[in-house]
Amino acid sequence: MPSLPEKGNVMFEEDDLPYEEEIIRNPYSVKCWMRYIEFKQSAPRNTLNMIFERALKELPGSYKLWYNYLRQRRKQAKGRCITDPAFEEVNNCHERALVFMHKMPRIWLDFCQFLMDQCKITRARRTFDRALRALPVTQHHRVWPLYLKFVCAHPLPETAVRVYRRHLKLCPENAEGYIEYLRSVDRLDEAAVRLAAIVNDESFVSKEGKSNYQLWHEMCDLISQNPDKVKSLRVGAIIRGGLTRFTDQLGKLWCSLADYYTRSGHFEKARDVYEEAIQTVVTVRDFTQVFDSYAQFEESMIAAKMETTSELGQNQDEDIDLELRLARFEQLINRRPLLLNSVLLRQNPHNVHEWHKRVKLYEGKPREIINTYTEAVQTVDPAKATGKPHSIWVAFSKFYEEHGQLDDARTIFERATKVNFKQVDGLSSVWCEYGEMELRHENYEQALRILRKATAIPAKKAEYFDTSEPVQNRVYKSLKVWSMLADLEESLGTFKSTKAVYERIIDLRIATPQVIINYAMFLEEHTYFEDSFKAYERGISLFKWPNVHDIWNTYLTKFIERYGGKKLERARDLFEQALDGCPPKYAKTIYLLYAKLEEEFGLARHAMAVYERATQAVEPAEQHEMFNIYIKRAAEIYGVMHTRGIYQRAIEVLPDEHSREMCLRFADMEAKLGEIDRARAIYSYCSQICDPRMTATFWQTWKEFEIRHGNEDTIREMLRIKRSIQATYNTQVNFMSSQMLKASSNATGTVSDLAPGQGSMDDMKLLEQKAHLLAAEAEREKVKPKEKILFVRSDTSRSELAELAKQANPDEIDIDDDDEDGEGDEDNGPEEVQLEQKSVPAAVFGGLRDD
Repeated sequence: MPSLPEKGNVMFEEDDLPYEEEIIRNPYSVKCWMRYIEFKQSAPRNTLNMIFERALKELPGSYKLWYNYLRQRRKQAKGRCITDPAFEEVNNCHERALVFMHKMPRIWLDFCQFLMDQCKITRARRTFDRALRALPVTQHHRVWPLYLKFVCAHPLPETAVRVYRRHLKLCPENAEGYIEYLRSVDRLDEAAVRLAAIVNDESFVSKEGKSNYQLWHEMCDLISQNPDKVKSLRVGAIIRGGLTRFTDQLGKLWCSLADYYTRSGHFEKARDVYEEAIQTVVTVRDFTQVFDSYAQFEESMIAAKMETTSELGQNQDEDIDLELRLARFEQLINRRPLLLNSVLLRQNPHNVHEWHKRVKLYEGKPREIINTYTEAVQTVDPAKATGKPHSIWVAFSKFYEEHGQLDDARTIFERATKVNFKQVDGLSSVWCEYGEMELRHENYEQALRILRKATAIPAKKAEYFDTSEPVQNRVYKSLKVWSMLADLEESLGTFKSTKAVYERIIDLRIATPQVIINYAMFLEEHTYFEDSFKAYERGISLFKWPNVHDIWNTYLTKFIERYGGKKLERARDLFEQALDGCPPKYAKTIYLLYAKLEEEFGLARHAMAVYERATQAVEPAEQHEMFNIYIKRAAEIYGVMHTRGIYQRAIEVLPDEHSREMCLRFADMEAKLGEIDRARAIYSYCSQICDPRMTATFWQTWKEFEIRHGNEDTIREMLRIKRSIQATYNTQVNFMSSQMLKASSNATGTVSDLAPGQGSMDDMKLLEQKAHLLAAEAEREKVKPKEKILFVRSDTSRSELAELAKQANPDEIDIDDDDEDGEGDEDNGPEEVQLEQKSVPAAVFGGLRDD
């Protein structure tokens, strides 16, 4: 049973004896004391404290014992009133510990925090200072965060400022925290100074991740928004320094400078800053920022003036001042497009389009327009220009022309012709515009002289695309100038001079097919037909296909118009020359022209030979049309009987779609001629390329043909062929799969997807099953003869006929034998067959009717 402690003594329990004996044996062992203390954790605090005191008397330099003892004492004081004497006892205990533990930052920090909890401000501050003096510098970083938190927690700005200054001597990288504190206590002047210092320090790295520009911007906002509190810095010089340093953020900095002067009450200075800003910024973004800020400044000035006037009453001076401010604001708004244009031109002074826009903005102000044009032609470098620099010169001279100053316009053009443009096209455009100006004022001779001067051969010849030479040495090869000169010579000059111009164009090898055609047409107008044909020949020698197509087309047309059939052999040679090497794309026109020549002036068989060649020479897409023309012309010349061979060749050559159409037309023609057996044979041949499911029109046409001209046996033969063709198509796997995928509404993916649940079944087996189904459907949908088929049925029953059809060879088609059988059985067969009667077309007889 435990014994109670008596007054003034400490009574031990029986359980303590082993620990006491161990301590007696090892009084300097920390482990022994710690085991004893751990055992007595549940004992009264006086007992526990006494054991700690005994241990520390033996081992006063043990950090472990001191740390646990102080923690135990602080825990015992927790929850009590801060005026309780127990707190002072704990404080004294800390002081005793620091005699031995003054190099241990943890003891100092715990003591300082304990004092802060007691709200002992002065003692805590002095303890922090003692800690900093006692601890080595390498451990100060552990003390400062708590110290700074302590001084910032109390409204003692002077103390906090002094502590921060001491801290920054050791850790200057923490200046941002000091600046933030200064702003919070409204000591903005020192905050601005500190901010300026870190902005100027290129080695400073922000702990908050801010860039140098962000810090600079913060400083600008600080000093511009508080001009009455920041006295130690030269604000204007600082912000202007930022303008040269941060050229990509000029708008914000200019606005900050103007805002500083506005808040300082220097309104005129602020206006000057805004004006300077909008005259110097080079990006639209900066201009927009500055202009909006400027407009807001003017609005606020007007609003302030109106408010003052309403409070103090109106007088004449106040009204004048208000009108002046309103006029300033209106002028600012009206100047915006011009100011924006200036920004874009500062950004790129070689932007031709912006110079033209600037001239439009000055519309109605001749002096400003002339100054703008003058500045533009002096500023724009043709090598760097964006747009067409020659258009500025042309517009400048047109401006003088519109105001009746032709001499000045000519001077501008003369100067423009000496400018070293980047492209020859620019200089040629200037010469052409110069000539057109003279033409507008009816100075025809002057226009001719100008263009002759432009096309004169320079002292040093150069190739058109030789960029190493100036454009003045290359403009003589400009087709634009030569074409205009040729037009002027045709209109104003003589035949000889015009011909010389065209010849010169061809000699310089700058002619185009259109120039050749124009030259030939010019010669033809003056009745120099052979010379015009020579011009065409020269053009043909200059160009190759496909560029020569227009020349050949015009040449052949003009030659036929001129000579008709007089020089037939020469014309034929020309056509053969044209067709030699002619691409299929351009062959159709020439072949038709050739055939027309032979029809009108040559031999019909030659024309047919040309058409025959044409069907083989044109593109596949045009073959069908060519065959149609061939058939039509052959029918008109020789009669429809001659078209049979053409139809046969067309059916062989053309693709299935067009071949099918040709078969139908061929069969229809034979039917009209009364050749029923031929027509039936054509239908039978065509059926090989007609899938019954895809070409129902063909089978309907054949059916109607048989209804008109056949009998029950021929219809049965047609149905047999139809089933045979359908079965043929059904056995083609690729065709089958595509048709099945089309027909099946739920089918997506491969053929195996058509039979879910039968994953193990082969795809080929599925296709065969589908083929059987389709064949069964065709059998059910077999075409039955209708009542309008007018012939007498035989006595044989339908089942017997079906049996005979099964025994017959499905591949045997012998039209001639059927015909003979039919003739021999006239006495036994039905006679009541009604046939349609049609008159034979006149085209069938061809030229025989005339005979």
